[in-house]
Amino acid sequence: MAMNGAESLVRTLVAGGVEVCFTNPGTSEMHFVAALDRVEGMRAVLCLFEGGATGAADGYARMADKPASTLLHLGPGLGNGIANLHNARRARSPVVNIVGEHATYHRTFDAPLTSDIEGLAGPVSAWVRTGLSAKAVAADGADAVVAARTAPGGVATLILPADTAWEEGSGIAPLPAIPERPRASDEAIAHAVAALRSGEPVLLHLGDRAVRDEGRRIAARIAEKTGAKLLAMTSNARIDRGAGSVPIERLPYPVDPAREVLAPYKHVILIGATLPVAFFAYPGKPSALAPPTCDVFALATPEQDQIDALERLAEAVGAPADAPLPPLARPDLPTAGPLDQDAIGRVLGALIPEGAIICDESVTTGRNFFPATHAAAPHTWLQLTGGSIGLGIPMATGAAVACPDRKVISLQADGSALYTAQALWTQARERLDVVTLIWANRSYAILRHELTNVGANPGRKAIDMLTLDDPPIDWVSLARGYGVEARRVETLAQLVDTLTGALARRGPFLIEVALG
Repeated sequence: MAMNGAESLVRTLVAGGVEVCFTNPGTSEMHFVAALDRVEGMRAVLCLFEGGATGAADGYARMADKPASTLLHLGPGLGNGIANLHNARRARSPVVNIVGEHATYHRTFDAPLTSDIEGLAGPVSAWVRTGLSAKAVAADGADAVVAARTAPGGVATLILPADTAWEEGSGIAPLPAIPERPRASDEAIAHAVAALRSGEPVLLHLGDRAVRDEGRRIAARIAEKTGAKLLAMTSNARIDRGAGSVPIERLPYPVDPAREVLAPYKHVILIGATLPVAFFAYPGKPSALAPPTCDVFALATPEQDQIDALERLAEAVGAPADAPLPPLARPDLPTAGPLDQDAIGRVLGALIPEGAIICDESVTTGRNFFPATHAAAPHTWLQLTGGSIGLGIPMATGAAVACPDRKVISLQADGSALYTAQALWTQARERLDVVTLIWANRSYAILRHELTNVGANPGRKAIDMLTLDDPPIDWVSLARGYGVEARRVETLAQLVDTLTGALARRGPFLIEVALG
């Protein structure tokens, strides 16, 4: 059956396990759009802004453990989506990022939307290729799938000139083999064994696959045998946690508390984690957070097989077959008192339903939510990984598409939410089961703290640039305008009542939580 390049590409993506395309297309992508209409097996999800599409692809990949596709319009469309591609890169999320381009012969005329798409895509992509012909573009797509799924996972950007989409294609291209994760070296295992037997304080610093449930269980066995401590990275793509799993804290975000946590250790073993460093430079403070005399080394990098490395290390130190879980009690549901961060944490710990997916872009409000939710019903926690705000609502959207039978709870700072609030419309259009909690402190609260941290001397003009209360954003009206039912709560009792009701129903619902 004859088919054009676009249809060849879409059919190749479907054959390669790509089942969803988050789209915001333009003229150059119309043949790809038409191919989506003809090809069974590819769900098309319209997003009103490219950052919504790229953020949704990130959330989908974290939960599905495989890539979705995006469809973006030329260089400016890619530019609008780059912030959340940056987050996807930091999360090591597999994403097949399709970006339309002018027809190959049209680029020489420097039309108004012409730009250096490869130059834009490079910094946020693990793989970039521009299609050269309709006959080859299906094979390009197959290579993109493999590149996205090659450990540790990444953004594979395929640039699709319009004529490679509309001219006659080749049909479905076979998918090359996906490389297996390489094993950690014997030398790294020996280094870790020596550290664990040194009698000195040792930290197992976990990230990537090592911080998921299986990795934490093996790490806990090693800790039980050796006395080492466990700690997750500050920002993690996915942690499966709650009752019945190994509880773990994260390295604090602020520099001084992070340094205090790491200060006792003589050895920090990185397993799927990267070097612990400060998010920003601060006058008079170091960038590396571990003590200068600390032996910091990688047992297994994010690219390597961390589970295999942990199992080998557990065997080498004679770890027990299991490690006991510490006794933890699910917090009682608070019904009285102030509506503050601690109370919200207890409400979440008490009400999170089994199997829920928590998408956390709380930024300031949610820093202490972890302790209160260790013993919550089993759930999955997704975080802002790259620090580029505006991920939360799109990430929840993608997670809900990936897991339609699981309740998604989006913990969302109000300032960050304004970057990509349009994704609420996609939640309404797709009837996604997402409850969004907006922490309405009506400010960029984290930046209020950072003014002090960097030693700035703010005045009225500086403070005004960090406030969102003149005029205040009406999140209830905004959500309803996008087709999402919403309610504002101002007391703890109202929060408990409204969240309980929202969790008992299906479909998108937004709760504006008045803070401060």
